[in-house]
Amino acid sequence: MSLVNKPLKILLAADTLVLIAGAMIVPYYALFVQKLGGDILDTGLAAGAYAVAAGFATLVAGRWSDRVPRKERIIASSYVVMALCFVAYIFVNSIWSLLIVQVLIGLAQATYTPAYDALYGAHVGEARIASSRWSFWEASNFFAIAIGALAGATIVHFMGFTGLLVTMAGLCLLSGLYLFTLPRRAV
Repeated sequence: MSLVNKPLKILLAADTLVLIAGAMIVPYYALFVQKLGGDILDTGLAAGAYAVAAGFATLVAGRWSDRVPRKERIIASSYVVMALCFVAYIFVNSIWSLLIVQVLIGLAQATYTPAYDALYGAHVGEARIASSRWSFWEASNFFAIAIGALAGATIVHFMGFTGLLVTMAGLCLLSGLYLFTLPRRAV
């Protein structure tokens, strides 16, 4: 028995790209807010708006996800919405428009997280290897942060914030389209 079965590999691959995309802007987010004329308080406000929106929406999304048989469709759709939100960052020109995009990203992430966790959990299998299988997701999160931060720095340095945001959107879109094209029962 493989420690990471095919459905888990598919889920890990798709989500790792999205996690990398999200991690790309984190180290430079305060600079992005500063370019809008904001300060450290605005940075905190934007992060808080994202988290509050995601927190409340996760509760609703979990109940909704329980009624949807093809959870991979929820995940894929949310990845595409996240891609659109990352593109929307390009057009952000004020703290208020930033807050709107932050809330939308929070809603998109909140929509896919319960579905992803349920789908991943359904493929974890027997208890004796469950911790090991979950550790692959946890490790991918940390590795994605490292890769995203380094890639983000490189992209911002050579292509600026617009290049970064387009790359982030591309990774999310790629993951969403990948999940949409999977045959039924692949995950």
